[in-house]
Amino acid sequence: MVVATPNLTNYDEEQARLMEEKCILIDENDRPLGFESKKNCHLMTNINQGLLHRAFSVFLFDQAGRLLLQQRSDEKITFPDCFTNTCCSHPLNLHGECETAGLKEKTPATSAELGVRRAAQRKLEHELGIPRSELPLEQFQYLTRIHYLAGSDSVWGEHEIDYILFFRAKGPEPVTLHVNPNEVKSVRYVTPAELKQLFADAAQDKVLVTPWFRLICEKFLFQWWEKLDNLESQYDTETIHRM
Repeated sequence: MVVATPNLTNYDEEQARLMEEKCILIDENDRPLGFESKKNCHLMTNINQGLLHRAFSVFLFDQAGRLLLQQRSDEKITFPDCFTNTCCSHPLNLHGECETAGLKEKTPATSAELGVRRAAQRKLEHELGIPRSELPLEQFQYLTRIHYLAGSDSVWGEHEIDYILFFRAKGPEPVTLHVNPNEVKSVRYVTPAELKQLFADAAQDKVLVTPWFRLICEKFLFQWWEKLDNLESQYDTETIHRM
């Protein structure tokens, strides 16, 4: 049974409103089961009962191969002030993000991939102000999925199967950024060495890092980064990595 608490009146009004969006509920094999509010999906009370939803994480690189990071705003209900990858969010119960009609792919991963790409395009525009015209759907590269659970505090957390998407800007100019301050506190491009320094700072409690970003970096990111010019060799779209 899904539990719907607590009251959101003490949180930022816009972030509270976004908690009413409908996420896609799934089983542990990424098969859709229905929809539930973002709020209910992120309550530890429900997560501890097994509630699981679909998500995505975008890693956006410039032409030089630097990764764009964001620092989540202080207004965020989960993991405020944390550094993380370019964009992390959810496909929703919206036209084009949850439908599979007309797709010929055989597995949940590939039948959901187009909806995840559309959701990524939508949220990159919402959070970072990157125009959709600079984010062609076919330029997103889907690498694999991870299944993880992490608490933000005693009330809120994450329990997701997370689609990992890479995107590399093709032109010499970086993507256009108009950061939404309600979502994002700061942004920066980093090299692999600079990201390793960020994690060293996090180990000394100088900065905060989201748990999913840490997990992805520890197991996958740096080897993928080395293959940025040949990412097809890193595709593992059938596997759900349990982390």
